[in-house]
Amino acid sequence: MSDEPPNRPISAEVAAHAGAWATHIPNAEDLVARAAVAAVEAIPEADKPAGPLSLSLVLADDETVRTLNRDYRGADKPTNVLAFAALEGDSPEIPGEPVELGDVVIALETVLAEARAQGKTAADHLTHLTVHGTLHLLGLDHQDDTEAEAMEGLEVRVLAGLGVADPYAEAAGGAL
Repeated sequence: MSDEPPNRPISAEVAAHAGAWATHIPNAEDLVARAAVAAVEAIPEADKPAGPLSLSLVLADDETVRTLNRDYRGADKPTNVLAFAALEGDSPEIPGEPVELGDVVIALETVLAEARAQGKTAADHLTHLTVHGTLHLLGLDHQDDTEAEAMEGLEVRVLAGLGVADPYAEAAGGAL
């Protein structure tokens, strides 16, 4: 029996709903697809659903994220990233079809403002938010200190593999 993980397809579909993404981060679509796949691959096989996996990434503007945040979370304000997990509850797996992990939606203006305020590049902050949102799709959370420590540690490891510095380091400006 091999210790190698199975070679499973992971599909990260990216849609840019705000045209300004390409102006500010020209390779945003490639960055988020790569970051999402890296985050999924970092999760132990035993903690992932069986079979091919799929998720969607939406590069949106603050107004779109504000509307989603209001409608689904009751907070009438934009936020940097929203994750809508499809695996919550009893989602049926269809044989031969990829298991849908859910959707990650990221707000352009908030990403740019936070990156500026934290002294990070917009590309690095976008990569971090993508990893963070993708890990939420896989059931990780930060509701208490133990969960937060585990999730942040995994984020730091995934980001290091993508060439992004520790976003939680003091000099980096802190947390999300």
